[in-house]
Amino acid sequence: MAPQREWFEKDYYKVLGVSDTATEKEITRAYRRLAKQYHPDANPGAEDRFKEVSAAYDVLGDGAKRKEYDEVRRLGPGAGGFRPFDDGGFTSFRVDDLGDLFGGLFGRGRNRSGPAPTGPRRGEDLEAQLHLAFTDAVNGLTTTVNVTSDAVCSACHGTGAAPGTSPVICPTCGGRGVNDENQGFFSFSQPCRTCGGTGMKVETPCRNCGGSGVERRPRQVKVRVPAGVDDGQRIRVKGRGGAGHNGGPAGDLYVVVSVAPHELFGRSGKDLTLTVPITFAEAALGATVKVPTLDSPVTLRIPPGTRSGRTFRVRGHGAPMATGAGDLLVTVEVTVPDQLDDDQRAAVERLAAAFPQSPRTHLGV
Repeated sequence: MAPQREWFEKDYYKVLGVSDTATEKEITRAYRRLAKQYHPDANPGAEDRFKEVSAAYDVLGDGAKRKEYDEVRRLGPGAGGFRPFDDGGFTSFRVDDLGDLFGGLFGRGRNRSGPAPTGPRRGEDLEAQLHLAFTDAVNGLTTTVNVTSDAVCSACHGTGAAPGTSPVICPTCGGRGVNDENQGFFSFSQPCRTCGGTGMKVETPCRNCGGSGVERRPRQVKVRVPAGVDDGQRIRVKGRGGAGHNGGPAGDLYVVVSVAPHELFGRSGKDLTLTVPITFAEAALGATVKVPTLDSPVTLRIPPGTRSGRTFRVRGHGAPMATGAGDLLVTVEVTVPDQLDDDQRAAVERLAAAFPQSPRTHLGV
């Protein structure tokens, strides 16, 4: 058996917390204690530590592997060269590093870059719609959305075991989640059939979830909506999606925001927009007008000779975002009456007579 690459990098005795003179019973006892402590079912988020402990026991728990591992540690990395022939005979070797190749050919073997398919699995990502009033989107708020999805079982709290009981270390694989199968000079690792690759066995399944550790039910998720959120924006709520399986982490929830239009204001990024009608006299002579904001009205000065469509900026009265409040962009629009009485018509005719020159002379027509 050729040494594995990790043998030169990992101190498996240190991983299990035992000395290099520990007996087989001491190593097994240390492994079972750590496997129970770091198993994902009992300690979500400790999946990497559980794998490290299992890898250490895979070597130190096997007398032949341990002997070769100790020899490698004594001689150093130079002893790790692959020697397909030894004194004219073929030296058997382990093909864990070829797991992807043989797994694809024979439908078994373990991909070393990730967990076995039956091991811990991340929950699915979910999406929910949230309808907001315009002012709520501008100012931000904390609210809730309703979601129906897989969630941690309310009876067993995700262990899969009936209340009052706990999962036990799988007697077949010893908590490793995989079993080795020798095929001549090849050695394959495949998920344990007894525990499904989890390393733990549920002897008395929870009646509420059937031992899966999850149940499908409606729930409310609290969502913090930041100030200035836009229509169509997605808000990620980490870890509040579908429940994980076999000790895997939960997925994320993505909340898609739908913002209702405002009767007066529009949005342009963090700025608010507003159209304000003015009379011809106010545009020509200048005026001071009051305009609304989301808080209280402000006074806007219209200079003489203002053209219809001109935009004025009122600073600090836009959306109150974390990077600073936006501005209110006020566009004035000169109104033209569609009906005139006799006095109004006479007044407009006198005004027209006072400006005999056409504003279109530059067009040359």
